[in-house]
Amino acid sequence: MAYLNKVLLIGNTGRDPEFAVTQTGRKRATLSLATTRRYRDSNGEQKEQTDWHNLVAWGKTADIIESLGVHKGMPLFIEGTLSYRSWNDQNGQKRYATDVVIETFQLLGNRQFNQQPAEPAFPSAEQPSFQTDAQPSFPTGGEPSFQTDAQPVQPPYYQTPISAMYQTQAQPQAQTPPPPADDDLPF
Repeated sequence: MAYLNKVLLIGNTGRDPEFAVTQTGRKRATLSLATTRRYRDSNGEQKEQTDWHNLVAWGKTADIIESLGVHKGMPLFIEGTLSYRSWNDQNGQKRYATDVVIETFQLLGNRQFNQQPAEPAFPSAEQPSFQTDAQPSFPTGGEPSFQTDAQPVQPPYYQTPISAMYQTQAQPQAQTPPPPADDDLPF
């Protein structure tokens, strides 16, 4: 039997990311994301429902979030997995939380909104997305740590590969022969 733990969210960040380093030296970024659903009730009135999601990024993904200057109100596309955790609070009551562990994210919106005052990190007009290969490990008596290797993901709307933008010599394009003129079609 196949199993799938996948979350796709598009929304706006609800607060600036908070960054911390665990006892094992792994960087962690936590932030929230608001998603809004619009619908009509039984009276035909338009309603909105906003849901809040806790997001967690580990390792290089957290570094990328920090370097891109993700901040409150920024629109994001998030792809990740659900993670559940529980703890006892100061009063001894059991508390539960559901987090989305970020595997892939992409900055959305116009470029001026997402860009920081410094030089742009990417020469293209589109913002890049990043994919990580998160592999959780659970040390004894500690919080989960994720080993990630973040690499840019090339969305299909790029006409030129990102790696080709930095090459100084032009690469020859492969030419395909034209289709035969006589194709025996009745029209």
